[in-house]
Parts: sequence; structure tokens; C-alpha cells
Amino acid sequence: MENHHTSKPHSFYAVGVSYKKADAEIRGKFSLDAVAKMRLLDQAKTEGIESLIVTSTCNRTEIYGFAEHPFQLIKLICENSQGSVEAFQKYGFVYKNKEAVGHLFRVGTGLDSQILGDFEIISQIKTSFFQAKSVGLVNAFQERLINAVIQASKKIKTDTEISSGATSVSFASVQYILNNVDDIGNKNILLFGTGKIGRNTCENLVKHSKHEQITLINRTKDKAEKLAQKLDVVVKDYADLQLEIQKADVLVVATGAQNPTVDKTILNLKKPLLILDLSIPKNVNENVEDIEGVTLIHMDYLSQITDETLENRKKHIPAAEAIIEEIKDEFLTWSKGRKFAPTIHALKEKLHSIKEGELSFQRKKLVDFNEEQAEIISNRIIQKITNHFANHLKDEETMVDESIEWIEKVFNIGTTQKNE
Repeated sequence: MENHHTSKPHSFYAVGVSYKKADAEIRGKFSLDAVAKMRLLDQAKTEGIESLIVTSTCNRTEIYGFAEHPFQLIKLICENSQGSVEAFQKYGFVYKNKEAVGHLFRVGTGLDSQILGDFEIISQIKTSFFQAKSVGLVNAFQERLINAVIQASKKIKTDTEISSGATSVSFASVQYILNNVDDIGNKNILLFGTGKIGRNTCENLVKHSKHEQITLINRTKDKAEKLAQKLDVVVKDYADLQLEIQKADVLVVATGAQNPTVDKTILNLKKPLLILDLSIPKNVNENVEDIEGVTLIHMDYLSQITDETLENRKKHIPAAEAIIEEIKDEFLTWSKGRKFAPTIHALKEKLHSIKEGELSFQRKKLVDFNEEQAEIISNRIIQKITNHFANHLKDEETMVDESIEWIEKVFNIGTTQKNE
């Protein structure tokens, strides 16, 4: 049973939507761009949230933070995205305290990723952490937690082979194209948009085909030109999109648009076309499949292409989990200790003041009072008593809040419990 004393301690929550329950379309609704993220952080401050980190990637939008009730955090996501509370109830998740901590460890180490062992997520969490910190929304608990997650991620990366072998959606895209398009070296590839996964796919395709066969189009041309220099490919104007699609054998769509940018009306094909939609939300209208010769592959499908690489990675999950367990336990021990440290400290002071009173009483009473000896004996007794209390509070089974309250009552000590 939870006790509700006057200052209700805030709990640590992880709330959000991820690919596990929400498809690309739902995730698209809940996604937060850089502006929305900052707006959310400002709103959290205004609403008195003490510590909060928000992250949004194509696979998930999640908040890790302190609140009296998880709805305070869910509301922040819904009010700053296109997602509704009803949709959240259906597709979202809420983890509390230990479970929330465990969840953050799994996410940060790539164990919860759509592609096992994905290490991009940790850098996204770091960025989100620095953003939250820059507006003063990170308390000591969360700072220490994020550092522990970063530490676990590094250790897993170096000590296990969970991220061995190239695999990511862009890797899966390239595999798909190489397996399904004959003679790729002589085929034309058109990249529309400069989204990250599209860029990576394109970089990998450059290795397997001739540079002059790859064309790049983006709404804002300067972005395309920067990327084209790096990849050594041709850039065409946005106005030429229809024409370039006619020439293409493979169209990779990686725009960040909120609505579909490619549909059947702009396709006027003379030959078969493979379209890969690597955007979230989806940027290719499904109606393109009405046209003969068009194959449409969406990122969600590519994510399921678990090649041997992924099968091999699974063998390393236990090793990764063992590393997480160890670092997570250290963190939980620290956070629990931090919670009851003030109580133990106050208890010690109380026992020492009882001792002082008793010693000064004996001093007056006894002629040959051996002060030094009495001091040593009573200090040892105090140490042993406080150890008993500390061990009780450290125990897995202990309800820490209730015990603290009880100890404070019995010894009549008030430690102002400040929740961090």
C-alpha cells in the first residue's frame, strides 16, 4: 500500500509511444520536431515539473521525468504533437520508478530498438539530456541516471558483439535494393529528400553503383548540394521531380514532410519502378501501387528484414543484460541510499545527543569516571544501532518511505524530505 503523507513524493516515470505498439502513422502523429521539443520543455517548466527529458526519433517519442501523476507528462506530449489522449491510451505506455529506470537502460543500450544493438539512440538521448539541462530541467537523480545509461551503453558496445555487423534500416534498404534490382550498377537511382536514413542509404548505394547513376532532389536545393558534394552525385531542381522519376529505376523517398509528397498522379512511367519510403510519417501515397510495375516498400517492412546479422546479435543479449543489471543496481543502491541518508544522519545525531546527556550526568555522579572509555563504548553501540537501521532500509523488501516515517516518529526526528 502506498502511504500518502502531506508532501506526496513525486515518482519517476517513463511515458511514450514506440514501434512496439504504434505503427509508423501513429508514431508520426506523436513525433516532436526540434521546435516542439523546446516548446514542451518550456511548458514543463511553467507547469512546475522538476526534471524531465524528452526524446523523439522515428521509432519512439518518450518522456522520462518526475511527476505526481503520469498524466502530467502524457499531456505534455499530446499538447505539443498531433497525438490525442485517446490514441495515447490505446498505443502508449507508462512505466514507474524501477520499471521506468529499467526501460531507459534498455532504450539507451539499443536492446529496445527496432534493430537490436542500434547505437544511434544513445546519442539522441545525450542530445535530449543536454537540451533539458540547458533549461534547468535536470535534477541530480536524472543526471546520475543518464550517466549510468551512457556508461552501460559504452560497456556493451566494447564488451559484447551486440552491434557487430552493419545493420540499420538504411542497411536493410540497400540489401533489399541489391537483392531485388538486377544489375544495379547500371540502373538510375533517385533520392528525393535528405532525411538521415535516405542519406545513409544513398551513401551505401554509392559503393555499389556508379556515381553518375545517382540523382538527388530536395525542396531546398542548397541542402541537396551540400550532400551531393559529399556523395559526388548530381543534383536536379525540385521542378524536375516528375521527369527524373520517369528516368529512375529506384526512387528513395526520405523527406520530412508531414503529408505524402509522392502519389500516383505524378508517376508517368515507361518502365518498372521500385519505391522505398524511408520517411516518418509516410511520404508515399499507397495509391502508387495502382500503377503497373510499381513496387512500394515502406520502412516498417525493411525493419523486419532480420538478416543473419540480427540473429547473431541475439546471442549477445544475455551479456548485454548482465552489464545493464550491474550498472542499474549500482544506480538504484545510490538512489535508495540518497533517499534515507538524511534519516540515518538525523538518527545518529539523536543518539549522540542522548549519549551526551547521559555522559554529562555520569560525569557529575561518578568520581573516577573514565570519560574516554565511555565515549568509545557508547560510540560503538550507536554505530551498531544505526547499522541495523541502515541495513533495514537497504533491504530489497523494505518500503523505504514508510520506514523513514516510522523511524522519524519513534525517535522524534524530522528530516525535511526533499524529493529530487
